[in-house]
Amino acid sequence: MNGSTSLAVPLAPVRRRAQSANSAAFASAAFVAVWSTGYIAGKFALAHAAAFNLLTVRFVGATLAFALLAIVARASWPGWRAAAHSAVVGVLSLALSFGGVYLGVEWGAEIGVAALVVGAMPLLTAAMAPWFGECVSVRQWFGLAIGLAGVLLVLADRLHIGAAPPSAYLLLILGLIGISVGTLYQKRHASAIDPRAGLAVQHAAAALAVLPFALHEGLRLDGSVALAASAGWLIIVNSVGGFGLLFLLLRRGAANRVAQLFFLIPPVTAVMSYLVLGEQFTLLKLLGFVVAAAGVFIGTRPPAARSA
Repeated sequence: MNGSTSLAVPLAPVRRRAQSANSAAFASAAFVAVWSTGYIAGKFALAHAAAFNLLTVRFVGATLAFALLAIVARASWPGWRAAAHSAVVGVLSLALSFGGVYLGVEWGAEIGVAALVVGAMPLLTAAMAPWFGECVSVRQWFGLAIGLAGVLLVLADRLHIGAAPPSAYLLLILGLIGISVGTLYQKRHASAIDPRAGLAVQHAAAALAVLPFALHEGLRLDGSVALAASAGWLIIVNSVGGFGLLFLLLRRGAANRVAQLFFLIPPVTAVMSYLVLGEQFTLLKLLGFVVAAAGVFIGTRPPAARSA
């Protein structure tokens, strides 16, 4: 009896760790899948709306959705200081990130180059992680290198530098800086509050930041069913679902590890583009998918526990 008791005691934390790992793996897979659908929905939506018009609609819609969820759940709203931190995250991770990429592409930057720049987000996040109190191990850097190699393989047939002005590529880099710094800043300063209230503040701040650009564009929304459906998807699935999952993942893990999941987004998007849009999916892309997945596995795997 004593033997069975002694076995049961250490097994309890083992089961909890296993359940936590399974939960994290499921949330990570869901995040990658949900985030990747945004590129498909965004492509449909941008055929019916100007970039900043679409971003304003998306951010305002997500603000209302998160605020409603917070009110229904009677969530605690952050104080002024915590709200200010969330607003900074919104301006960086939402307004600067999406605005930079959308405008850079609108000014002539190639889609493949834009995807590669955003795909390099885990590298920049890891490079800046020590400034935010996080350490990156040699094994994680090895995983980062492999992950980037996978992204390059997936995007190899789309990496063509054209005649776009340097400012277009600068905007892509600004978008990359926005999502990278915003991810680290959120982990350090804005992940302890209620996710619904925090994300409502983030999207409200982002909406205010992009509104002047939308006003400069003028009202350019065609009011079609296709726009309503794709914008609705971007709001409910990508903003509420995707950013909700990102918030929870950042609360539970290091920002540089969560960022490495972005290596999987170009390969998964390539698969979705093949299934939904009929775009080509080659063996090289499949190889890139496998390589990127290997890099993420190496970079995000927790260190082996030392035996006593």
